Amino acid sequence: MQLQNIKENAPKPRRVGIRELPEEERPRERLLAFGAQALSAGELLAILIGSGSRRESALELAAMLLSREGGIAFLADCLPEELAGIRGIGNAKAARILAGIELGKRLAQRRREKPPAGMDCALQAAQLLMPDMRYLKKEHFRTVLLNVKNQVISVETIAVGGLSSAVVHPREVFMPAVRKSAGSILLAHNHPSGDPRPSSSDVELTKRLMEAGELLGIPVVEHIVIGDGKYVSLKEAFLV
Repeated sequence: MQLQNIKENAPKPRRVGIRELPEEERPRERLLAFGAQALSAGELLAILIGSGSRRESALELAAMLLSREGGIAFLADCLPEELAGIRGIGNAKAARILAGIELGKRLAQRRREKPPAGMDCALQAAQLLMPDMRYLKKEHFRTVLLNVKNQVISVETIAVGGLSSAVVHPREVFMPAVRKSAGSILLAHNHPSGDPRPSSSDVELTKRLMEAGELLGIPVVEHIVIGDGKYVSLKEAFLV
């Protein structure tokens, strides 16, 4: 009983806010002094959070978010209400965090010129699409519409499936290409498991779509499967 009373009466450790840290250890000051690349993910997230709560500092809130299952990937596909409902976050902090995440996605997906079909084409397609598609929890099938100079016209989401597959029909694949007068298209889909190895159905679908593209005069120049930080070119791997 006496030990319990001692524990209950013991002073609780005082929370140290970011403003109480030495200036050279504060995330915002470190960013201004050394650049964003010098900061950890937790420090960058703390800057987006802005201020702490009654219980935790912004750095502690950032660490708590990054410790959730999926880590930083959790934030990439998080719904506003899901994030706002976490203790210490709320609507204002959730909005700042998600705005920062979305801005990063858009910068990573800036349109760029596409080279002729080949390994370089697959690589640049992966650079264009992977920042978003690697974190998707369901399988998405997308087409990249290219003009006659192999420049991106648009990226179209054709189908969204479950955890393992998305049903794709040739008419849905080529309809945007015909409507926007694309010279060729590039295909891409993700594997939510993170493993980009194509299935036999992926290979068969690619063959069907390439045949349809030849008939329509809109060639399929590549089909890539995106995993978590990895991709596979079906044209390179299977010579479809």
